[in-house]
Amino acid sequence: MLIGIPKEIKNHEYRVGATPDMVRLLVSAGHRVLVQKDAGAKICFTDDLYQAAGATIVSSLKEVYSCEMIIKVKEPQESEFPLLREGQILFCYLHLAPDPEQTKQLLKSKVIAVAYETVTDSQGRLPLLIPMSEIAGRIAIQVGATCLQMNNGGRGILLGGVPGVFPGRVTVIGGGVVGTEAARMAMGLGATVTIIDKDLHQLRKLDALFGPHLRTMYSTPSAIEESVSRADLVVGAVLIPGKTAPKLVTRAMVKKMLPGSVIVDVAIDQGGCVETARPTTHTEPTYVVDGVVHYCVTNMPGACARTSTLALTNATMEPALKIANGFVEALKQSKGLQDGLNIYLGKVTNPYVATDLGYDYVEPKKALGIS
Repeated sequence: MLIGIPKEIKNHEYRVGATPDMVRLLVSAGHRVLVQKDAGAKICFTDDLYQAAGATIVSSLKEVYSCEMIIKVKEPQESEFPLLREGQILFCYLHLAPDPEQTKQLLKSKVIAVAYETVTDSQGRLPLLIPMSEIAGRIAIQVGATCLQMNNGGRGILLGGVPGVFPGRVTVIGGGVVGTEAARMAMGLGATVTIIDKDLHQLRKLDALFGPHLRTMYSTPSAIEESVSRADLVVGAVLIPGKTAPKLVTRAMVKKMLPGSVIVDVAIDQGGCVETARPTTHTEPTYVVDGVVHYCVTNMPGACARTSTLALTNATMEPALKIANGFVEALKQSKGLQDGLNIYLGKVTNPYVATDLGYDYVEPKKALGIS
């Protein structure tokens, strides 16, 4: 198969869909790989390294999109839509439910789109999302702590405090991978941390993991309101795989927060779990609503692009190879890859995307004609 690795064009996105090691694996399996010039240059994956791994370096995005399969990180941008073509396999993060225009374009082009964020494993976990969730959860505390500085519009709180001064208060909404890593980082800095979730089993796991250093609360509107209103930093870490995130933090709750408090909505890729959240970029990462600083960058792990690329490709390497070796057979053998199939030749094959955007849902097996 002819596989293309484009240079990402989203704002300050320096991750790349394949490392030289991943290219070497694909080439050794008999595939041909085209890598766009300087695709990994910013994170020290040079063109020479890709060539040494067996890739062919091409100069233009158009040449890359001539390939049968595209492996990238973020969803196609507007300028990339015209380059998509019928039957082309697109393997990347998509986050379609809150993005009707992208969904429309992918359907129109009749591509085959497999979304990293909805691929599952045998235990129902999200193995291609977990690495970025781990990184995003940790970054959320780094950027949140920075935003709390007065020179960045914050209320001048040091999350860890100092002897004789109380530490900052962090509320994390969602106890999954993002929430767990955010709590870990915040407690590591010495902050007082509360994590809110509706899964009692997960709350018990977190309680056993972190002990009395972490406060856990069952998720109700009143519990969220009480904790958010007291917090210096709120981290939105809610995820329903493939579905638009529910708005659990309302505008009224935001108004009750102290001026200069901070919200980091990691759920913004799926539309955000805070009513006042809207997507931002690394160039202009923050804005203020009702005196509260909002950080809602849609590609947060891109800030630590080398670490993120290595972590991501560790997870995507094997499924990418399976797809390249034979798409239909790979999905026939893997329920997890079937879960990752969001768009197939003009059909919506993810139930949440179909429901949230008003499309007919076609079961992946039916779309593929397999049993």
